[in-house]
Amino acid sequence: MDDCTSGEEDYYYSDRDSLDGLENDESDVQWVPPKGPSSKVITKESLLAAQREDLRRVMELLSLREFHARTLLIHYRWDVEKLFAVLVEKGKPFLFDEAGVTVVEKDDLDSFIFATVSCDICMEDVPGTAVTKMECGHNFCNDCWTEHFIVKINEGQSKRIRCMAHKCNAICDEAVIRNLVRKRHPDLAEKFDRFLLESYIEDNKMVKWCPSTPHCGNAIRVEDDEFCEVECSCGLQFCFSCLADAHSPCSCLMWELWTKKCRDESETVNWITVHTKPCPKCHKPVEKNGGCNLVSCICGQAFCWLCGGATGRDHTWSRINGHSCGRYKEDREKNAERAKRDLYRYMHYHNRYKAHTDSFKLESNLKETIREKVSNLEKKDSRLRDFSWVTNGLYRLFRSRRVLSYSYPFAFYMFGDDLFKDEMTNAEREIKQNLFEDQQQQLEANVEKLSKFVEEPFDQFAEDKVMQIRMQVINLSVITDNLCKKMYDCIENELLGSLQFGIHNIAPYQSKGIEKATELSVCWNPKDENTEKCPTPYSPNGIVTEPGRPSGSGSSYEGGCSSRNKRPRTGSLGSCTIDLNLPADVID
Repeated sequence: MDDCTSGEEDYYYSDRDSLDGLENDESDVQWVPPKGPSSKVITKESLLAAQREDLRRVMELLSLREFHARTLLIHYRWDVEKLFAVLVEKGKPFLFDEAGVTVVEKDDLDSFIFATVSCDICMEDVPGTAVTKMECGHNFCNDCWTEHFIVKINEGQSKRIRCMAHKCNAICDEAVIRNLVRKRHPDLAEKFDRFLLESYIEDNKMVKWCPSTPHCGNAIRVEDDEFCEVECSCGLQFCFSCLADAHSPCSCLMWELWTKKCRDESETVNWITVHTKPCPKCHKPVEKNGGCNLVSCICGQAFCWLCGGATGRDHTWSRINGHSCGRYKEDREKNAERAKRDLYRYMHYHNRYKAHTDSFKLESNLKETIREKVSNLEKKDSRLRDFSWVTNGLYRLFRSRRVLSYSYPFAFYMFGDDLFKDEMTNAEREIKQNLFEDQQQQLEANVEKLSKFVEEPFDQFAEDKVMQIRMQVINLSVITDNLCKKMYDCIENELLGSLQFGIHNIAPYQSKGIEKATELSVCWNPKDENTEKCPTPYSPNGIVTEPGRPSGSGSSYEGGCSSRNKRPRTGSLGSCTIDLNLPADVID
């Protein structure tokens, strides 16, 4: 039973192919421009550009330095809209205080010059040139600051390193941290920059790493809803919420439970419970292979099959020597019957799930066969020249078959006792189960019909029969698409939407398949006339910095834009070069 989830990624085709021509043409329907892709691929070249896009919005609205904008965004998990909502509702002082942001003029910091200063941490007098004052007003010697920063970076807290002063909530300037740490541990400064860079992904609920193995190095950013299914540029389709294989209409929790149930030995244990009895001496399971109710374990212990009690080895036709089990034990019988019922129920849903996933694998091989059939028809002198109907029908078959296969794990948990036992009465459960199974049955019947017509050797038929098959494939493609929509509507509104205690979100149905994320453009050289324009780099004093040169705040902003086909480079913050293919916790 452990093969039910294996190899699914091998037979999923990309859902980016168009299904033009499947919908009925109606002249009275106004054409609506298609919505652009709602997900973006963030590569190692575009990670900095993606981060700066949000930084720029906050910097321009609040007139902040990049360091302050990043501190605010990390505190609010890179949710710009939430940050703006807090600003409007509670004001700028509350916004800054919550995030630990202290804004002072740079001249105020530069005016701090003394011959010697007593450090309150090490209690030593140090030259004024060896002391650093933070924006919060606290100053300590550079050695103490450096040790503090090194400890925090090694502890993984480098994204929000607070001031050392007692009860001070201020976040230290990242440029100061970088400069002090780099003098002693350049590799650790690189790790610090890596943490800041990856905070856009690690702390952002709308951005996640692609779960491909081996890792492709890409991250995906969604614009609207985190409960969706996306396709990375590497070709992997996955659920954005839980990073597992795409599993709609199952919720993430349902799919997690189902894969675990298929993987572990839970059903093997159920089978053992139903078909064996434990030996009263060694407790190993014993299977009965004859009609006599006196059985013997390999350890030599004889026991009664009816009650499991140890007995002597002698018996007659009417009784077992030294043993009697005429009393009814209700709990033991109930447990055995329940285990048997649960096993048969699981096998019902698992067998149908497995059957449809196996059909998916076999139908995936039709892609090359369809090409050959179309090639044969194109060689004939025929009126039929457009064969997009068969390709569209094949992809509709893929998508509908996948929805159908995942509908069985959904039904297993929706109408079982694992998740929603207290949500519905038995009468309500029966009504909802009948409603869902009627739609499931309709979808299954039409999917099988579509599969039959797609597999027909239509390249060997007469032209009239090919036209008949064409109409059948087009009609069945529209029917299965509508049935999938109705099933999702039933699941979202009638089943999951009526829950009182549990919240189960599913990825919405996409008629044209899982959306392929588009790559985010990269900003670099403003002098390139062929590139689109990017936001002007922001300086803390309102001065535009030179392209490629960090501002006085340690900014890593660079002007200009470039498309994806420009020379790749590694990411950088300040003057550190970072390998974005490695996670920060392995850079030492």
